[in-house]
Amino acid sequence: MRDVPQTPMDVETAAPSDSAPQAEPEREPTGPGRTHWLRVARETADDLATDAVARDQAAKPPFDEVSRLRESGLLSLLVPAGSGGGGADWATAYAVVREIAAADAAVAQLLGTHYFVSWSARLLTGPSAAAELERRSAAEQWCWGGGFARQDPPLILARTAGGQRLEGRQSYVTGVLVADRIAVRAVRAGTGEPLAVAVDPARHGVAVDAQDDPFGQRLAAGGGVEFASVAVTADDVLGSLSAEEDVLSPMASLASPLGRLMSVQLRLGLAEGVLAEAREYSRAGRRPWQPEWPAGSPQDPHVLAAYGELTVLTRSASALAGQALEALQGGLARGDDLGYEECAEISALAAVAEVAASTAVRESTTRALDVIGPRSASARLGLDRFWRNARAHTLYEPVAPRLRDVGDYYLNGTHPPFTLPV
Repeated sequence: MRDVPQTPMDVETAAPSDSAPQAEPEREPTGPGRTHWLRVARETADDLATDAVARDQAAKPPFDEVSRLRESGLLSLLVPAGSGGGGADWATAYAVVREIAAADAAVAQLLGTHYFVSWSARLLTGPSAAAELERRSAAEQWCWGGGFARQDPPLILARTAGGQRLEGRQSYVTGVLVADRIAVRAVRAGTGEPLAVAVDPARHGVAVDAQDDPFGQRLAAGGGVEFASVAVTADDVLGSLSAEEDVLSPMASLASPLGRLMSVQLRLGLAEGVLAEAREYSRAGRRPWQPEWPAGSPQDPHVLAAYGELTVLTRSASALAGQALEALQGGLARGDDLGYEECAEISALAAVAEVAASTAVRESTTRALDVIGPRSASARLGLDRFWRNARAHTLYEPVAPRLRDVGDYYLNGTHPPFTLPV
């Protein structure tokens, strides 16, 4: 975590006597730092990797996995240290998700969604309300699920004599099977204004059901949720998701690239994870078409060419993700001084990184199996889980719209639309 220099307020004071103690300026509490959290992420990833294949095949709701995240402190990573959290920044959160995705992409999606929807309150609601929500989330170690993408038909938030009520069904929500809070998109009855709403799944009228036999991302705890006249308080409404520039500030608009860069880290972690496992297997195995050459040796041109190309793809996507992250951090640091033009540039860079990461993960998870050969079809190895997880994720987040956004921005100067990841 970067150390932020503290500057005490310039005030007129009497010169202290030699015996009088000097008052120390108050400092914001700081968390343990980036090095600590990356070590925790590696330890958690190593723990998840030991039984990743068995857990994927069992496809049980990830209550145990969430307990591991909770015990490690990763659930409260982004909460300020003064509110009981880890005090980390988004660069650290992205690195944590990427590390875990290399071992278990479904758990990484669960964690990344938790970070995105829980932190979004800072962009959408007032500072005091956001701070109180984060304090409670850290104190009670909530795991958040949900998402703010547009749904059809939408959830409806209506005013009644007894208050506000939420109605409708959302067909897929990440983390819904294990979440302590569900954050969803709803539209205001009568006006159609889109709103971000956070609901306790234990509240009367909320019914959750598991997704039917998914072939990938099985441990992302995805499923459907039905809201039947669910009571919603004013504090449950996080803020507006309207894309109108007179409603959505440039800072709030950063929710779009913020969420999309989380998707990028998930894809990069998947690509790096499958290449690492394939490399270890290649070093120990033999190629079917040249059995006299140990796989992975400098004598095998097939292995060299494949790993070379996939390494270039993955590292190129990683570099683009780094550029987008640097721009995003700059935008977050500018706060209310951020303009719409700068926000559009950040969104375009995030879209570029998302397309590159998608290409890298689809190529890597497919061709890594080709490098190993027929043995990669063994269910015992579990290498197919990387391909299945990548395809499941990219089906929900296709890149064709991002390509159009990038093209329209660079050709015509059109600002990328405010779209949020599923």
